[in-house]
Amino acid sequence: MNFSPAHRLAALPADQQAEMLAGMPPEDLAALAYAWEFWARPDQLPPVPRPGDPDWRTWLLLAGRGFGKTRTGSEWVRSQAESGKRAQIGIIGPTADAVRRIQVEGPSGILAVSPPDFRPSYEPSTRRIVWPNGCVAYTFSAEEPDRLRGPNFDAAWLDEITAWPSLESCWDMLQMALRIPGPKGDAPQVVISTTPKPLPLLKAIIAAPSTVITRGKTRDNAANLDASTLKYLQDRYGGSTLGRQELDGELLDDVEGALWNRAMLEEARVTAEPELKRIVIAIDPAGGSGRGNDETGIIAVGLGADKHCYVLTDASGKYSPEGWARRAVDCYRSHRADRIVAEQNFGGAMVEATIRACAPSVPIRMVHASRGKAVRAEPVVALYEQRRVHHVGNFPTLEDQLCQWEPNSGMPSPDRLDALVWAITELALGAQSRPTRLMHLNIMGR
Repeated sequence: MNFSPAHRLAALPADQQAEMLAGMPPEDLAALAYAWEFWARPDQLPPVPRPGDPDWRTWLLLAGRGFGKTRTGSEWVRSQAESGKRAQIGIIGPTADAVRRIQVEGPSGILAVSPPDFRPSYEPSTRRIVWPNGCVAYTFSAEEPDRLRGPNFDAAWLDEITAWPSLESCWDMLQMALRIPGPKGDAPQVVISTTPKPLPLLKAIIAAPSTVITRGKTRDNAANLDASTLKYLQDRYGGSTLGRQELDGELLDDVEGALWNRAMLEEARVTAEPELKRIVIAIDPAGGSGRGNDETGIIAVGLGADKHCYVLTDASGKYSPEGWARRAVDCYRSHRADRIVAEQNFGGAMVEATIRACAPSVPIRMVHASRGKAVRAEPVVALYEQRRVHHVGNFPTLEDQLCQWEPNSGMPSPDRLDALVWAITELALGAQSRPTRLMHLNIMGR
């Protein structure tokens, strides 16, 4: 029976599901349980090249934990073996125990996904998986890269390569071993299923023109995961560096030469701020809201009795002049802030006038960037290094900008970063903040 992915049970209403299943003969029901194309999500099926394009050599599944990477890898190996397209497949994991426990015998491993009438035999002593048609898969531990010197493969499945102890050596040895076509003439192919880490080899694999990439998040597989656990993980780690890497499958990197790094920001993270003595809203205005314009940085920061700074809100975005002024005033009021600090280099008096059009009596300090951005940022970075700046919660876009701006590259500093620097300078480094104008009036109803 042909189980088309276009007719997946999950996409049908309950009554149609029941009707479809009730009308199936027993042998089709038994076969349906192993029809992967029927059950799989589209992002779990191998990419199909467009007409005229070469086929991929490496399919990289870069996704969060629980996405279904192991099941996807197992099903791909199974399909290659059952179709007769492959004769000698390499199966490699971080350790020998992980290969056996997860890739071979696990609940989503090769043995579990194989139908009874074509289930392979597993020989732990020889580290072989043998299918009824003669296809053989050989298992290897990344702890022993030299064992990859002898075999020849026409395909391979690599799991969690970012946890491999000898990644570079294993990868090099595997490339040498992937040198024979399959029985039907198919060129060698590799499937990699892994959560990301900013490793040089993973970046090289991503950049290779023969690599196709499927990205995914833990929550993409929510239908097969415990809902309370998903909520806990999202509440506990959502937006953090660990959560974005392990749950959202994002490749987070620190740029060489950047003033901030992710370890520094994780050390700075807290779940709540103490009682605050002062709060300021800093603005680094953009020239407009058009597609080509920069964002307007709007950052709220408070100063605690401990003389530490606490980043409270990132309200930055693409706004019209009236839009960013209104957003900044809203932040000012919601945080019961002391003042707004705004850079006047762009637009001069226009910035102050735009804010006052929304709130005539708001206290404003206009600041002038007389020094270079890197020089202004370095004292703020020093406060981070001294653990005197804390992020209350997670600010993914702001934190990406902090870790990706390399001042010596000539790239302009992002506006969120600039606003953050102005806010912390105002609160903790006031002597260096040389205002050009200050007006402080009380606002009714504050």
